[in-house]
Amino acid sequence: MNKLKFIILITCCSSLFSCIDEPKEYANTYQGNFDALWNIMDTRYCYFDYKKIDWDSVYTVYQPKVTKTSNDEDFFELMGNMLNELKDGHVNLYSNFDISRYWKWYTDYPSNFSSSLIKKDRYLGDNYRIAGGMKYQIIDNGKIGYIYYGDFSNTFTNDNVKFIFEYFKNCKALIIDVRDNGGGYLSYADMLAGYFFTKNTITNYICHKTGDGHSDFSQPKAITTNASGIQWQRPVAVLTNRMSFSATNAFVSKMKIAPKAIIIGDKTGGGGGMPLSSEIPIGWMVRFSTSPMFDSGMKQIEWGIDPDVKVDMDITDESNGYDTIIEKAISILDE
Repeated sequence: MNKLKFIILITCCSSLFSCIDEPKEYANTYQGNFDALWNIMDTRYCYFDYKKIDWDSVYTVYQPKVTKTSNDEDFFELMGNMLNELKDGHVNLYSNFDISRYWKWYTDYPSNFSSSLIKKDRYLGDNYRIAGGMKYQIIDNGKIGYIYYGDFSNTFTNDNVKFIFEYFKNCKALIIDVRDNGGGYLSYADMLAGYFFTKNTITNYICHKTGDGHSDFSQPKAITTNASGIQWQRPVAVLTNRMSFSATNAFVSKMKIAPKAIIIGDKTGGGGGMPLSSEIPIGWMVRFSTSPMFDSGMKQIEWGIDPDVKVDMDITDESNGYDTIIEKAISILDE
């Protein structure tokens, strides 16, 4: 995936993306912009306590470097490096010449996915169908339906899913592959999960900032996934890797407790915070996590969700045209 496209993709992680007004005013100087950015994060970012980050110490380290910056590009790099101390894929600084980003949440891990491999005849092949951004095909000698959904920004409708399920009516089980899905709209994550619940179910919780302190949050608010009128009531395997991020991470957290679902693959990349954005005097925009989300047991999902069955791609399998993670799902669903 093109990295710039990926950054743009994950900015869509929620329809709640908006701007907030900061109460303080800062001079449009390098020091003023540094203080503005540091203060925005200090008062609005939601994971300082959870990640055990000493933000005052970060200021102490980076502030003396401000006087050494000679141009906007140097200053931007400094600010981006400071934000990377948060280790958060939802934190970006946007200028007219670059976007700062933290990518180690997936680049430090095996990719566990090959887009060319899933297009082999054993899986999608050349004649797969497409409905609402979902690519789908019957595999395993007609026994399993396979869906690849790579972007929660791609819309789908109940009619799309109804046609897919009808196409898979003679299949004993279903695979939903969301590897390398960097996120999109949470509403689609909730909608997709709803096809696999037989009753309305509390699947997540969210808190909101109530003050400037690092621990100032509202009481957790329950998020309910509503059961759809269109149901898949047979086994379903959800395939994940480290690039299953943001809205995809939320989808996996919901499917973790779906009645007949199993999560297979690698741990997701995380991205549990709902992002907002704000502007600093120079005109650059900063995006950051402000509202932490939790799973149904009030466990943080910022660092990702463990699969029920951990599987990595095998290089020998790949060279022979097999996707190890799909094959593991097939073997489990065939039992």
